[in-house]
Amino acid sequence: MTTTRQSARPRTASAAPAAFPLHKRVLTGLAAVSILGAAGCAGAEADAPDPATTTSGVSAAPVEETPAAAPEQASDGAAGSQTYQDGTYTETGGYQSPAGPEEVGVTITLEADVVTAVEVEPMPDNPTTTTYQERFAGGISDAIVGKKLDDLAVDKVAGSSLTSGGFNDAAEKIKSEARG
Repeated sequence: MTTTRQSARPRTASAAPAAFPLHKRVLTGLAAVSILGAAGCAGAEADAPDPATTTSGVSAAPVEETPAAAPEQASDGAAGSQTYQDGTYTETGGYQSPAGPEEVGVTITLEADVVTAVEVEPMPDNPTTTTYQERFAGGISDAIVGKKLDDLAVDKVAGSSLTSGGFNDAAEKIKSEARG
């Protein structure tokens, strides 16, 4: 049997007595921190001074506060933040297709800056353009209804990517008109 020998370490003044091992000291420290933390959090609300009394416990004159804004004033501010006037707007947008310049009619209904309805009227000059504008007209509602007018970024709808250029052109005209 082999015996291992431990080296003797000299005791210093900072070393803890053997009767109180390291793991117990750590647990005791954690418990103390936990208790102090909980007491500090719980005492924060309980120890809050009454604003109507001074430190000597004598009543002080109440401090006058500025009244909060009335609800009517707050709602007026919210209405003032609307960028566009509610209503239905119709414009024609133009774009370039491989067959030449094309146009598409766009009608957008707005309520509180949000698109609530949209219609696209195909105005093709070319048979191929007819197909794409009709596809676009059939899918645009799902893409933009419920979105804010300023958030519209139509790129490709129902396989039609060029018609979106005409739509975006018309939407910019509608934004200008709706600002009033």
